[in-house]
Amino acid sequence: MEQNRQVIITRWPKETQKGILTALTEEGRAVELSLEPAKNPSLLGNIYIGKVKNLAPQIGAAFVEIGEGQICYFSLQENPSPLLVNRLNPNTKKPLVPGDELIVQVCREALKTKAPAVTCNLNFPGKYLVLTSQNRKIGISGKLDSDSRERLLRLLTPLWDGTYGLIARTNARDAGEEVLKKELDRLEKTWKSVLEKGKSRTCFSLLYQEEPPFLSALRSAREGTLSRILTDDPKLWEQIREYLLAFQPEDLNKLGLYEDRQLPLHKLYSLEKALEEALRERVWLKSGGYLVIQPTEALTVVDVNTGKYEGGKKKQQTYRKINREAALETARQLRLRNLSGIIIIDFIDMESEEDQEDLLTLLAEELKKDPVKALVMDMTRLHLVELTRKKLRKSLAEQWQELQNSPESAKINSRENE
Repeated sequence: MEQNRQVIITRWPKETQKGILTALTEEGRAVELSLEPAKNPSLLGNIYIGKVKNLAPQIGAAFVEIGEGQICYFSLQENPSPLLVNRLNPNTKKPLVPGDELIVQVCREALKTKAPAVTCNLNFPGKYLVLTSQNRKIGISGKLDSDSRERLLRLLTPLWDGTYGLIARTNARDAGEEVLKKELDRLEKTWKSVLEKGKSRTCFSLLYQEEPPFLSALRSAREGTLSRILTDDPKLWEQIREYLLAFQPEDLNKLGLYEDRQLPLHKLYSLEKALEEALRERVWLKSGGYLVIQPTEALTVVDVNTGKYEGGKKKQQTYRKINREAALETARQLRLRNLSGIIIIDFIDMESEEDQEDLLTLLAEELKKDPVKALVMDMTRLHLVELTRKKLRKSLAEQWQELQNSPESAKINSRENE
């Protein structure tokens, strides 16, 4: 039976409305939270004509400017064939020199002290497929079973001309040939349009703008699983409606405009409480144990503690129970808080190797539910579990801090402290 999954979209904080809060809930509990600026949307996924500012061969990188003062990291190793549109010196044999202009896509937001990253491998995501400009192969989501993978490969191969790469997303599991062809035609048209614009537009031009995160959350939702899409803002409702009409008409009947002023939407779904809990360092488990989640500059550490749990004399059984609950909650918290990079989990020590293997298997299975790629690497000799989660967007804590530091929020806080 499918879970009751809803997407709630609202202006936040309510005092300033400087951001847009998107919450994905399952059975009434938040599993994803995202805060984006209302006026300065994310650059992630946008495609620009950038200019090479300088090269750093010692780290295998170039630094590319995509707008006045906006410098991005560009990996030379990962981009051996730059999409050049204007060469400073046409006679040079070097792949890139300062002053060269090229088409790039933002593939990672600025994270802490790191600049945004850009690539020449352009990606155009749809609900079922992703068109990639350079890796010219057909790929199928690893989350699909072998029968689905074979079916999709059989359907897509005749539609694909080999001039681009194609990835079938998890949502394509039951998609028919006509649906896939229609979306592929649209993605091809967008890709070709970007390349054509790149020939004539000036440096720093925006060639393609990705959908804002609150709309891409709808695109990424598992096919047929959303029961409701709800907002209390008429302007957002109109934006969502236009998007659904164009790309997801099957979900249009799930869109609702919440208008009850007696019980605001954020109160109805306890979004303030969900945000507060997702920003806390300590997370209590039902057993009485708890997690301590501490992001650092280099990695995120999750410490599992027994807390209030009283398991009697059978210590190993107690530890096994808490660790299993902690594994499930850790996977949820990584997704909820959008924690990425290297993550170290310090579970309670268990003597049995079988129990250790079962714990790693449980954690790996739970991470498969995460739309962002996350992998369990190993358990070290000190019984620390290492895993990685792909870096794409800022963490929820960073998003929250940016909104708190905005001039409008500062004025509100100043009035409250008077």
